[in-house]
Amino acid sequence: MRAAEATLASAGVPSPRADAELLAAHLLGIGRGEVQVAAILGRPAPAGFAELVARRAARIPLQHLTGTAPFRGLELAVGPGVFVPRPETEQVAQVAIDAAAARPGDQVLVVDLCTGSGAIALAVAHEVPGALVHAVELDAAAHAWAERNVAALSAGRVRLHRGDARTALAALDGTVDVVVSNPPYVPPGAVPVDPEVAEHDPAVALYGLGADGLEVPRGIVAAAARLLRPGGLLVLEHAEVQDAAARAMVDATGLFGPAETQPDLTGRARMVVARRSDAGRRPPATALDVEHSPS
Repeated sequence: MRAAEATLASAGVPSPRADAELLAAHLLGIGRGEVQVAAILGRPAPAGFAELVARRAARIPLQHLTGTAPFRGLELAVGPGVFVPRPETEQVAQVAIDAAAARPGDQVLVVDLCTGSGAIALAVAHEVPGALVHAVELDAAAHAWAERNVAALSAGRVRLHRGDARTALAALDGTVDVVVSNPPYVPPGAVPVDPEVAEHDPAVALYGLGADGLEVPRGIVAAAARLLRPGGLLVLEHAEVQDAAARAMVDATGLFGPAETQPDLTGRARMVVARRSDAGRRPPATALDVEHSPS
């Protein structure tokens, strides 16, 4: 374990000891705490451990090597072709969960746009028993990962759709309680520093288009404006440096109450939150039961 830690540290891996322990735990099918005990007792490393450490030292994401990513107590299947969910996004999910849980009545309707692996949608469904969640993903590879996770974890309360988040779910216009999204928002010139992100997260999940990286988020805001009922909540993740621009983007629609910035788990300004006003509201659709779209 000390040798693995040194190898990973020399490669610039931010959490070398933890990653070494998690790789061993994956191979052995045990918890990280049990790996720590095994190391103290001097038990031999599992077969294939050195090879996995070498691949992690090459900055292949830990989650690609184990095939899973934790998110709010769920274990999501992930791999090449889908954005690996981050701990920071757990707070975005928390705001959506709190809003959904506070909605009176037997059922709350939530939409997750640009769902990726399905992390936020599944967290809401798991933690809000009355929630029906519609999740939308356009990219074929990401949709396939989301489909796998929804089948395993949703208990029938997440309905996955393959389509453009800007135009999807028109039958739900004016009826949705919460729209939440972690869309691509990285500006085109801002290449991520970490190799795990720059070389392995799909570009379609990173770059938000436009000079400021907010072209896709603007489409999400417009979609939320039509989907949300009056008083419904928009929760949208963005980069720390985009907080003022994100608020201005939402306020410019004239369809939301004043947008506010909220922090992620590290205290950084990472999401814009706003309530849909009733200005310019057209009569809502009545079809709440949109069928699962074919992949």
